[in-house]
Amino acid sequence: MSVLDALVATIAERAKADPESSWTAKLLAKGPEKCAEKFGEEAIEAVIEAVKGDREKLTYEAADVMYHLLVMLEARDVAFDDVLTELARRQGLSGIAEKASRDN
Repeated sequence: MSVLDALVATIAERAKADPESSWTAKLLAKGPEKCAEKFGEEAIEAVIEAVKGDREKLTYEAADVMYHLLVMLEARDVAFDDVLTELARRQGLSGIAEKASRDN
């Protein structure tokens, strides 16, 4: 089991926990919109560190982004495996060709 798989499982387990005992449960209890907002905040923090060139802080913020992305997916009942399947579908495609193939 990968670190990401373990984190996905932990988030799913904590989603059922008492919000007073788990940050994940507390965040999920606030609803999917709050989870999305928190993901956006963390993404902005990662961008700031990338622009600054601080590798250590970027690493820390990137971990926060990944955690909050997984919480946001949980909040909207989107399986991480579905995201991996989509990534696999795109593997080997140029980004330009993939983007052109989307329905807009």
